[in-house]
Amino acid sequence: MTVDRDFLAQMQGQGVLTTEVLYYRPDYRSVLQSFVWQTMDEAPKFPRLAQFLDHWRREIDAVIHSIRIAHADWVGPSEIRPVDGEFRLN
Repeated sequence: MTVDRDFLAQMQGQGVLTTEVLYYRPDYRSVLQSFVWQTMDEAPKFPRLAQFLDHWRREIDAVIHSIRIAHADWVGPSEIRPVDGEFRLN
């Protein structure tokens, strides 16, 4: 029986980390571009994110403007919300 790697990571305290990096394009310094990256990581130190950003600073010729992160670290059933209504698209 094989077990999903992401599930094992969650059982070891990791959660889904979504990172959005806004950076200046190297060839057009006044243009911002967005890069979204998702991985499993452990809060609050985020070692995978730190490795990724170290790699970016060393290897990528683009200056980071800002970084936004979202992290979900709980293991459990998905949230269910009942909806009163029906929406149809023609």
